[in-house]
Amino acid sequence: MKNVTVPTTARAAVIATIKEDLVIKEVNVIQPSELAAGECLVKVDYAGCCHSDVHVKNNDWGRTQTPVIGGHEGVGHVVAIGANTVGSPVKVGDRVGMKWFANACLKCEMCRLGFESCCTLARQQSHGNTVDGTFAEYTRCWVDYLTPIPEGLDSAAVTPLLCAGLTIYKALKLSNAKPGHWVALSGAGGGLGHLGIQFAVAMGLRVIAIDTGAEKKDLCLKLGAEKWVDFAESKDLVKDVQEAAGGLGPHAAIIAVGNALPFNQAIMYLRSAATLVAIGMPGPANGILNIPIALLVSKCLNVVGSATGNRQDMAEALDFMARGKVNCHHEIRDFKEVNNALKDVSEGKVKGRIVLKIAS
Repeated sequence: MKNVTVPTTARAAVIATIKEDLVIKEVNVIQPSELAAGECLVKVDYAGCCHSDVHVKNNDWGRTQTPVIGGHEGVGHVVAIGANTVGSPVKVGDRVGMKWFANACLKCEMCRLGFESCCTLARQQSHGNTVDGTFAEYTRCWVDYLTPIPEGLDSAAVTPLLCAGLTIYKALKLSNAKPGHWVALSGAGGGLGHLGIQFAVAMGLRVIAIDTGAEKKDLCLKLGAEKWVDFAESKDLVKDVQEAAGGLGPHAAIIAVGNALPFNQAIMYLRSAATLVAIGMPGPANGILNIPIALLVSKCLNVVGSATGNRQDMAEALDFMARGKVNCHHEIRDFKEVNNALKDVSEGKVKGRIVLKIAS
C-alpha cells in the first residue's frame, strides 16, 4: 500500500443528535500531514454493530460527545502514520483491529497491572463515544493500541472479536471457573454470548445458555452449550438454572445484557463460593444491583466487574480463533444499513453479530 492517496472527504455515520438515527454523510478525512506523532489513519473494511452503540447513541451512560462518528469495533488497513512516530508496532499496509478503547497511556498503575480499561487516558478516548469511531471509511487511531490481525483470519468474521470476543473472553478468565465447572451465560445467543459459549467450551467449561427464541436456542446448543434456559418461557428462572447445574447452581455467571434483572437473578441462583462477572452495562435508570448482604456473606460470593480486556487478552482471544476454536456467527450488511442494524440489535433480533461492510 505504498503511495496511498487519501481522499479529503469520505462517508461516515455520525451521531449528530442523541436518540436519533445516525446521519450518513461526507466528512473531512484527516490528512497524513496532519497526524501527530503516534497517530495513524486506518481505512476501515468492516465494523461490528454492538448493543453498546445503541447505548452511546441514546447517551444512556451520559458520556456521548456529539457530533461523533459511531462504532467501536472494526478491521482495516493502516494507510498513513504520523511523522516522527517512534517504535510503531504497525506499519503502512498492515491489517489491524480497532477496539472500544482507542488508546491507553501504557504507563500508569492501572496499565502496569493489566487493567488498561481503567486507564484515565483510555476512559477519555473510546471509539464511537468520545473520539470518532469505526462507522467511517477512514478513521484516526493510535499506533500503540491497534491490534495486528493474524494472517488467515477473515476480516468480517474477526471484527466482532475486537469488542465482543475480547470482553467475554476476559470475563471468563475472571470467573474463577475451572475445567468441568458450570458457567451460566445470560445473553448467550447474542454477539458476546455466542462467542462466550465457544471460548468456555474450549476452556473445558460446561455452559448453561440463557436467552430466548428458537433460533438462539439452536445456535447455542450447536455451539456446545449443554443446557438451555429460555428466560421468557421460564416460570422460575432461578430454580431452572440451579437444576440445570445439578441442583446447586453454576460455579460462575457472566451477564452480557443491558438489563439489571439477570444480574439480580444470578445472585440468587449461583452456588456457594461462585463468581458473578458483570460485563453488560444497563443505563443508569435501571442499572441497580440489589444484593442481600447476608446472602453475599454466607454464600461467600464474588462479584466482579469487567470493562473489556487488555492487549494480552486480545492476543489470546485471537489465538483461539486462529486455532479454529472460536468462530463468529455473523451477518454482513451494507454500510448504509447501519440504522436498521442498530434497530435490530436494540430489539434483540440479532442472532450472533451484524458486521457492516464499510469499504466501497
